[in-house]
Amino acid sequence: MHHQQLPVSANAPRRLCLFRLSAIGDCCNMVPIVRTLQEHLPETRLTWIMGQTEAGLLGDLDGVEIITHDKKTGTGTLRRKLSGRAFDVLLLMQVALRAGLASRAVKAPVRIGFDRSRSRDGHSVFINERIPNVPPGHVIDGFFGFCEALGVQERHLRWDIPVPNSARERSEDLLARFGGETSGTDGDKTAARKILLISPCSSDRFRNFRNWAPEYYAEVASYAASVHGLRIVLTGGRSQVERDYGERILAALNNPSGRKVPVPILNLIGRTDLKTLFALMQRASVVLAPDSGPLHMAVAAGAPPIGLYATSNPERTGPVLGMRWVVNAYPQAVRESLGRAVGDIRWGKRVRDPRAMELIKPAAVIAKLDELMSTPTKERLAV
Repeated sequence: MHHQQLPVSANAPRRLCLFRLSAIGDCCNMVPIVRTLQEHLPETRLTWIMGQTEAGLLGDLDGVEIITHDKKTGTGTLRRKLSGRAFDVLLLMQVALRAGLASRAVKAPVRIGFDRSRSRDGHSVFINERIPNVPPGHVIDGFFGFCEALGVQERHLRWDIPVPNSARERSEDLLARFGGETSGTDGDKTAARKILLISPCSSDRFRNFRNWAPEYYAEVASYAASVHGLRIVLTGGRSQVERDYGERILAALNNPSGRKVPVPILNLIGRTDLKTLFALMQRASVVLAPDSGPLHMAVAAGAPPIGLYATSNPERTGPVLGMRWVVNAYPQAVRESLGRAVGDIRWGKRVRDPRAMELIKPAAVIAKLDELMSTPTKERLAV
């Protein structure tokens, strides 16, 4: 196996298949890859095979054919969807064994995968070319490596995810439950539109200790409301864990001890689809979340994210834009849980310690919020 860069002008593929099924955050970070390829390979027809959940947000992405695959089903279902189809190049942009097995349904003579340092789970079996070998970095650096394998060196950090009118209207209807566009204490008619959107839960996985304490979220929410006049929106999925989490945040906020003003809060956990959530984020002044898909959705929506990182390295999985707002306790967690420094462990290694997120204190998050709110809006997501 070898890597041979394809000159764009001479050998640009006519039919290119991108294979990335999940997850929401990673697929959001795939959109700049699509935009970059569209800019530099305008004659290439793009097909993206993604998961059904992810298609709920990205299934109508303009200029690219979307084919969905339910990872719970076998390769046969995808093979039938692709019956009679062939591509010049496959970009296998996911290393999970399940993705590799499903990719066998894609007929393409050139099958480009990750470099050896990023390969695992038998990834090498499903490819015959690799992206350039580059030092460990952010997840999106690996994705852009596929552009480089096609001879495209530039990067376009552009998302332009479509939002249907129905999702905008739904988001407006939900926000109207705050009581409409009433004046704030400063007479600002747009005060009701100043929103801190909190997505408190990461995905429910085995030994996935990325969630922050509900009481800590409540403390930040109370401060954001009283000091910055922000209205609080809670969002999340339909699982019982997420619903319970929201109730615990509300319970903490309903304890009036020491609180001078009521906290305007709207609990939308379990009540939005991905498009409506994205529309809400487009209205938010700031999004607060742990290492999770909504953090990357926020960047795509143009909302500055305050990311909470202790069990994972934000240099690898942090927001593509707005890294300055990340609260990073990962180095401390590595020292306390593993007894080592970040530079001495495998790149991207997770800290599997349920106490790690406790290293992030509300005061650190509040300090980031203060700094963000004092920064001009146009500069909050500067590269």
